[in-house]
Amino acid sequence: MPRYFFNTRIGGDLIPDKEGSDLRDPDHAWKVARATIRKLLKAQSNDVTGRSHLMTAVLEITDSAGDIVLEFPFSEALIDPDESPTTH
Repeated sequence: MPRYFFNTRIGGDLIPDKEGSDLRDPDHAWKVARATIRKLLKAQSNDVTGRSHLMTAVLEITDSAGDIVLEFPFSEALIDPDESPTTH
């Protein structure tokens, strides 16, 4: 199984994930990223300043070679993936 690292970028600062997680594929990494972000935002729900600061953060998911597989903005974790945009 590939190993993915969930590094958090807040502004110019990067908080590295030194351990990583063995996951099936990038789709699984996306699901883990979304769940992780939602959990962090819920934990900060009573701290308006902390939560608004996190809303500008991004999880940068990298593979074992250090290549970015996907970037997941914290703000996008609040969007229901089953909702599709309406086009006219």
